[in-house]
Amino acid sequence: MKKLILVRHGKSSWNEDLPDDERPLKKRAYKDADLVINAFSGFKNDRLTIWSSYAVRALTTANIFKDKLSIPDSRFEVKNDLYTFNGSQLLKVIESCSDEIDALMVFGHNPAMTSVVNRLGDQDFDNIPTTGLSMIEFETDRWKSLKHGKTLLYLFPKNLR
Repeated sequence: MKKLILVRHGKSSWNEDLPDDERPLKKRAYKDADLVINAFSGFKNDRLTIWSSYAVRALTTANIFKDKLSIPDSRFEVKNDLYTFNGSQLLKVIESCSDEIDALMVFGHNPAMTSVVNRLGDQDFDNIPTTGLSMIEFETDRWKSLKHGKTLLYLFPKNLR
């Protein structure tokens, strides 16, 4: 069994004149992360591995989750290829995961996140919102074989406020 947890980065600021990958989180993103983490903590796998895009907004969100879920540095990795907005490219990165890992949490960007959640899970969403989390389980031992997963959980901040 494999569990894939996809998390869209927190709400980011457009106030500064920065390149897209350098945009920081807004204050609201920290509150939203706390809401989602509190709701998710009971579902956390002890061997959870986290991968994140290098973009400031995704990496900051991932670090909040890492710290609050007590994920060790050895199971946290920044992947340059996760800075993508394309679902097929995102799926390729996920499929590259070592089969020794059974639970993978990925922090990235829309529309790639919504595309992959809808492609792999058994529930469709118009849009995965900022700090939105979806957990999908697969009856396979190989990350390259992901298909027809069961959406076990979805946590969206607006539903937790």
